[in-house]
Amino acid sequence: MYKVLYISLIIPIVCALPKEEKSDRVFDRELSGKEHYDNEIHNPEYDHEAFLGEESKDFDQLPPEESKRRLGIIVDKIDNNKDGYVSREELKDWIKFTQKRYISEDTNRQWKQHNPEEKEALPWDEYEKLVYNFVGSLDQADLDKDGEGHSYRVMMKRDKRRWQMADKNGDDALTKEEFAKFLHPEEDEYMRDVVIQETMEEIDKDNDGKVSLIEYIGDMYRAGEDEEEPDWVKSEREQFNTYRDKDGDGFMDVEEVKNWILPPDFDHAEAEARHLIYEADSDADEQLTKEEIMDKYDLFVGSQATDFGDALARHDEF
Repeated sequence: MYKVLYISLIIPIVCALPKEEKSDRVFDRELSGKEHYDNEIHNPEYDHEAFLGEESKDFDQLPPEESKRRLGIIVDKIDNNKDGYVSREELKDWIKFTQKRYISEDTNRQWKQHNPEEKEALPWDEYEKLVYNFVGSLDQADLDKDGEGHSYRVMMKRDKRRWQMADKNGDDALTKEEFAKFLHPEEDEYMRDVVIQETMEEIDKDNDGKVSLIEYIGDMYRAGEDEEEPDWVKSEREQFNTYRDKDGDGFMDVEEVKNWILPPDFDHAEAEARHLIYEADSDADEQLTKEEIMDKYDLFVGSQATDFGDALARHDEF
């Protein structure tokens, strides 16, 4: 459940975007679960997921010729005014559309999985039984920790708290709309306090209500014995001191953590659209032709296929 939320993202740093936005905790479920830059090396898989949404997995299974053909169809869809160019605004709108579609489809899938009888509202006790029924069969050691150190008791407590936050009418059951907020609280302004609270609980190891530099770095990196600290860790130390800890007291308080993981003035879809245009705009006119996009096929779609795989799930669109 919580792996859905704690997504590692590296925010685009091209086109005069502020480098201080680089962080492993920035929440933006709308783009990708992959890092955009790994030790300053660009990862095209981030762009593939941002541009295609969940369809990126299907595109990876297609032969290049078919993938390119379908990319061409997508480009025609993005060009809303049919002027032969993809503007930054059109590209941004497309990226937002694909990611919102993912959230809708993910909600539909999990709603059917947890509510097979299609009740109007899903009670907490039914959800708890489906998700945590196995807990009763665990011994004490397994109950206290899973393979990554999370206590199942803590996970259940957090789920319950998030459930209660999404349950606006207090009937201990979630409608489909409320269930979407429970699954993706970072998408709803009303739910974002619970995202901050969960993050603080994960990072604030000494429970003093603030995040120290040691806790900040420890959340991202644990050095092995005799291992030299990578340059990106040194950079993160500078980020903490220069941008994260805004009042310079050596800690991030709740408000500073909020500004870190949910930056109020940063549009990730806009940043990704700028990045894609920067990479593909060969004539520097700040917009893309279909030819420019197809010339940068690997940036937008790519293919890791060693065989043809299955047909794209959205075959009716192509």
